[in-house]
Amino acid sequence: MKIYAIYVVHNNFKPAKAIVDVKDLASFGFFQRSSIGEFMTFMSQTIAEKTQPGQRQSIEESNYVGHVYARAEGVAGVVITDKEYPPRVAFSLLNKILDEFTTRFPNSATWTPEACSYPELQQYIVTYQDPKQGDTIMKVQRELDETKIILHKTIESVLERGEKMESLVERSDVLSSQSKMFYKTAKKQNSCCVIC
Repeated sequence: MKIYAIYVVHNNFKPAKAIVDVKDLASFGFFQRSSIGEFMTFMSQTIAEKTQPGQRQSIEESNYVGHVYARAEGVAGVVITDKEYPPRVAFSLLNKILDEFTTRFPNSATWTPEACSYPELQQYIVTYQDPKQGDTIMKVQRELDETKIILHKTIESVLERGEKMESLVERSDVLSSQSKMFYKTAKKQNSCCVIC
């Protein structure tokens, strides 16, 4: 699961333009990064332009998925991920980014790359690489899974102890029957001889 890029796009006009963005293309070869970055920028601007205000959608293109959320204010957020990344987490991140962006820059006339500095995107692309770290529901799910594993281990250890107890009980039953046989044999031995 990987996030490759996050964009905030001004989509009130055509062509849509990226206002701020951050990319993590380290997993690609050095000479491929420029072309892949351009493709992702083109993809984000295109899908932001074609997404109606208030709409959320995920567009799949080859090995990438572009999750887009367009707001009525004329701004859209785009997260480009691989196919395994959970869409719910991507849309949660987009909602957070767009809320922060529109609060910080309420005037759409100032939405230019030069006027908008949004360094938190770099932190988000790092934090949300692991969806479980960025999303509280996934954190709770992970904690539940860990608790379930601990319970399974505890149950297994109780069962192992139960098996050990069963073998001890079996051994005591064997010892009891052997003790009874020893007693009977000893009694027979002692009955033939009378000690005066």
